[in-house]
Amino acid sequence: MLIQILLMILGFAILIKGADWLVDGSSALARNYKISELAIGLTIVAFGTSMPEFVVNVFAAYQSHSEIVFGNIIGSNIFNLFAILGISGLIAPIIVQSSTVWKEIPLSFFAAVVLFLLANSIFTENAVLSRIDGAILLVFFCLFLFYVYKQLRSDNLQIEITKKKFTSFKIWSFIILGLIFLIVGGRLVVINAVKIATELRISQNIIGLTIIAVGTSLPELATSVVAALKKNNDIAVGNIIGSNIFNIFFILGISAIIKPVDYNTIFNFDLCLLGIGTVLLFGAMFSGGKKKLDRWESLILLLIYIGYTIFLIKKEI
Repeated sequence: MLIQILLMILGFAILIKGADWLVDGSSALARNYKISELAIGLTIVAFGTSMPEFVVNVFAAYQSHSEIVFGNIIGSNIFNLFAILGISGLIAPIIVQSSTVWKEIPLSFFAAVVLFLLANSIFTENAVLSRIDGAILLVFFCLFLFYVYKQLRSDNLQIEITKKKFTSFKIWSFIILGLIFLIVGGRLVVINAVKIATELRISQNIIGLTIIAVGTSLPELATSVVAALKKNNDIAVGNIIGSNIFNIFFILGISAIIKPVDYNTIFNFDLCLLGIGTVLLFGAMFSGGKKKLDRWESLILLLIYIGYTIFLIKKEI
């Protein structure tokens, strides 16, 4: 089993490096076509940090590992909301834009509610995320992209991204190598995670909610921590909320289109926790009279995640 653990860690490392190269190459290509820094930040960078979740889910869906499909996304969103925002807010209190408070956070809650209703198939007998459900999620994702486009036209915000001058050969090398690394890393993670779960007799949903979810969320963690250190509040929060919306609407949408995904209702507890956490984040924006996530509120988020993880482990023992 040691070999499987090492291979899975290698898979995570390859996934993250692949996402990094893809972001660098795509950002350089976008700048060559004079696409704004803000557009790059809200699209390419956001997509790049979620690529590990996307690739893992594509392989898991194709191989019918439904519990990894849901565990990865729900677990990643919970880790993003409680652990990453908790750590980022402890580094420095996070002041949040009004549009994020009134639009993006409620939209993130809406995404969780939509997933809950579709996955539980309230209008049908079987709990499954069908291809029709996947199409519905993708329609919501297109609407989200339209919202981002409108924001780009109306906002004058700027996101700083390190500018690198790449030759066309280097740009395409980064993009192609990034995609190859993502594919190889994704396969390593899924194959070895399933083997580890089988050998330890641990359910795949626990593996998905914890190890895989945390591993695929490392790019978001790195991005938000660096943003918090640099006091780029919009990136620290926007990266997390945007990623959570992206994960549900796009990644689960694509996963269901590839192959209908059976839903284990055991995930209802985790989805409810995600919804409650999003409501708590929304409420935290109004404590103290400022749209800000204070250190004590961040600590509460982090402690909730630690308690949740302990609960999962104890439940499996």
